[in-house]
Amino acid sequence: MKKIFAMAVAAMMATMNVCAQTSTVQPYFELNQLPELYEIMPPHPSFDSPEFAYDQVRYLWGKQQRQDKERVEQAIADAEWDDHAKLFAQWKDAFGLEITATGTPEIWKLLETSMATTDPMRKNCKAQYGRQRPFERYGDEMPSHEEDELRGEGSYPSGHSLRGWGLSLLLAQIAPERANQIFKRGWDYCNSRVIVGAHWQSDVDNSRTAASIGFCALQGSEAFVAQMKKAQAEYKQKMAAGINASAVNVVGASEQSARIYNIDGTPADETTRGIVIEDGQKVMKR
Repeated sequence: MKKIFAMAVAAMMATMNVCAQTSTVQPYFELNQLPELYEIMPPHPSFDSPEFAYDQVRYLWGKQQRQDKERVEQAIADAEWDDHAKLFAQWKDAFGLEITATGTPEIWKLLETSMATTDPMRKNCKAQYGRQRPFERYGDEMPSHEEDELRGEGSYPSGHSLRGWGLSLLLAQIAPERANQIFKRGWDYCNSRVIVGAHWQSDVDNSRTAASIGFCALQGSEAFVAQMKKAQAEYKQKMAAGINASAVNVVGASEQSARIYNIDGTPADETTRGIVIEDGQKVMKR
């Protein structure tokens, strides 16, 4: 009886977790209030066009990348769609901060609501063109094993790339000082879709444009602007707390051998000049 009860509780908790993951988020704009991508972007290259030759070259490039174990594992991780915690974790190193629903609620809310707004922008364009995906055209196996999920769904534009580049734009607005790292991560994330055979390079390239269109549209929402300010403040507060904690740790580890410290918490000595911490007090040494 106890075993049955425990199984029932586990099932209920699993259901609650799924519901929490798929809970409805109110977007900043409805889809019909956003720019229509298929009216803005050109059609994808036809299979008999010179432009498609480049797509083919990049398809072969993507297959070559699969020989790099670390890169293909990253591409497989980048294929995550439903688990937002795993998705945001792909930008942790570039952003300099782990993004979680409980640890960074303001940033999490901004990203989730922004995705709920811009992710659907891909749908009408995909339906309009119905472009065949690379793995379908060549009968290829995907290292990310998404065949059943993606087969029959148009590849133009790439939903993952629209989302990934959009996230990079948002994170760079929160932390502009880390823009280089953030956009590098976003660029590689988008190209992961070529590596696993989910998309042609032209799908990915045009999705970066689509993400920029969606990002610009978000700036017209007063709710978005207000939430962005909260996210920026949260980021600064979390980063400052991290720096202060590091300084305390350095001082604690060194207090047996030094009582004079630089303003950043690193050990100093009698020859140091400028503002220092001496016996717990800030002083100027000349």
